[in-house]
Amino acid sequence: METLSTVRSHRGEQGVYRHESTTCHCPMTFSVFLPPQADNGPVPVLWYLSGLTCTYANVMEKGEYRAAAAEHGVAIICPDTSPRGEGVADVPDSFKLGQGAGFYVDATQEPWSTHYHMYSYVTEELPALVSKHFNVDMNRQSIFGHSMGGHGALCLALRHPHTYKSVSAFAPIVAASETEWSRDALTTYLGTDEDALKAYDATELVKSGSRVADILIDQGDADAFLEDGLRPWRLEAACKDAGIPLTLRMQPGYDHSYFFISTFMNDHIKWHAERLSA
Repeated sequence: METLSTVRSHRGEQGVYRHESTTCHCPMTFSVFLPPQADNGPVPVLWYLSGLTCTYANVMEKGEYRAAAAEHGVAIICPDTSPRGEGVADVPDSFKLGQGAGFYVDATQEPWSTHYHMYSYVTEELPALVSKHFNVDMNRQSIFGHSMGGHGALCLALRHPHTYKSVSAFAPIVAASETEWSRDALTTYLGTDEDALKAYDATELVKSGSRVADILIDQGDADAFLEDGLRPWRLEAACKDAGIPLTLRMQPGYDHSYFFISTFMNDHIKWHAERLSA
């Protein structure tokens, strides 16, 4: 693992790191914020998954998470959103497919299946690397994310309920197998078998029996992508039928940007910290 940068912040350390991924078969970059409590012992981990077109850097620079993470003693780890680099399949004229749009799946279709293994990277390879190099407690992990990353966080938590103690999201894609924003990407990466698509669809996972203790979602009611890409009411209805407590907070006047995310970031970190300490 190569250290690209470190900087002191809120008495902790914000770092950026790169390693050669054996899962994605290319170099991968990620960021880690270690709160000051990590100087005295292992701290719980909160994974943040970013949205379309983003890298690890967007939330690191705009998410305003370090003060709350330091207050609550939680490490924040931000992977990239896809494999990148020369030889990695891409669609340069599309923001919903290719580099920057990995959708946190393990692709099965060529040419994507060579590199696009973000599901295994986030659930297996990167946690193993992080546990080796940082003072974190991997028995206390939670996960959250934004948009495509909210989709990823929900799906990973629903598929691994014993790994993640809590899950939340900002403006997530909750029905990835059906919405305009995501279905084309999923069929490109996974093919047209509906069961394969539903395995990466939070609403369908809940319908098929996957369970988590509870979910927090913040959604701006002025989000331009609410109808064609996000549709939080689809997950709300499924959770109601399944008996999963879902807090869906429709925030008046907020859009899809990091101005929205940063406004409610402290609420989410506190919410996760309470569950990580239980």
